[in-house]
Amino acid sequence: MSENTNSKTNTWFASWFDTPYYHILYKDRNYREAQIFMDNLTHYLNLPDHAKVLDLACGKGRHSIYLNQLGFNVLGVDLSENSIEVANKNANDTLHFEVHDMREPLEEKFDAVFNLFTSFGYFDNDEDNLKTLIAIKENLSEYGFAVIDFMNVPFVLDNLVDEETKTVDTIDFHLKRYLLDGYIIKEINFEDQGQKFHYTEKVRALTLEDFEQMMEEAGIYLLDTFGDYKLKKYHKKDSERLIMIFK
Repeated sequence: MSENTNSKTNTWFASWFDTPYYHILYKDRNYREAQIFMDNLTHYLNLPDHAKVLDLACGKGRHSIYLNQLGFNVLGVDLSENSIEVANKNANDTLHFEVHDMREPLEEKFDAVFNLFTSFGYFDNDEDNLKTLIAIKENLSEYGFAVIDFMNVPFVLDNLVDEETKTVDTIDFHLKRYLLDGYIIKEINFEDQGQKFHYTEKVRALTLEDFEQMMEEAGIYLLDTFGDYKLKKYHKKDSERLIMIFK
C-alpha cells in the first residue's frame, strides 16, 4: 500500500494520523490554550491528588504529559502505533501509553476520562460512536467523570472556510471543507519531494442533541456543558467548542 492511499480495510484516520504530514499540518495548534483548558478542567472536576486519568485518543501524548506534570497518574491510548511509539519516549512510573481502540473498554477504572480536541465521531457507523460512549462509561470509577471536547457544529458550519492553502515547513497544504451526508469533510492535497498526496478527514457533524440522545441510550448522565476552554457557558450559535461533562 503506498503511503498516500487508503486501503479498503483501513479507515481514513488509521492512515492519515499515522503519517508525519498530519503532525506537520497541525503543529501550530495552540498548546498553551490546551494547557489552560486542562488547568480549568481538572480544577472544576476537583480531581484528587494522583487521580487516575485516561487520555482517550492521545496522539503523541502532549496533553497526557501535561496532565502527568499536574500530578495525575495518566494512561494515554491511541489507535496510531506511530504516535504511541513517539509518546512512549516520555513514559514514566505514572505516565503510560498503549495502542488501543476507543470502542473497547479497558480492564481498569479511572477517576477521569478525557476525550479532547474533537477526537470523536470518526466512525462510519453510528453504532461505533455509541460503543465508544459505553466504553467511556465502563472505564469510569464509581465517582469518576468523563469529558468530551468536541467542535460546536452549528458554529463550525456558520464559519466554514470552503478553501484555503496553509504553508507549513515549505509544504503547501490545499484544504477544502464541506458538509456531506452528515459529516464535516476536509480534503487535504499537497506535494512533497515530487510526490502528490491526498487525504480526507471526515468527522460526524454531531450536535448537542445528537450527543444527548446517544448518552440517554448509553445510560450516561450529562452534568454540564461549556462553550470554550475557559469553561464559559455553552451557546449553540456562538460557542467555538461543545465541552460535555458526564458520568
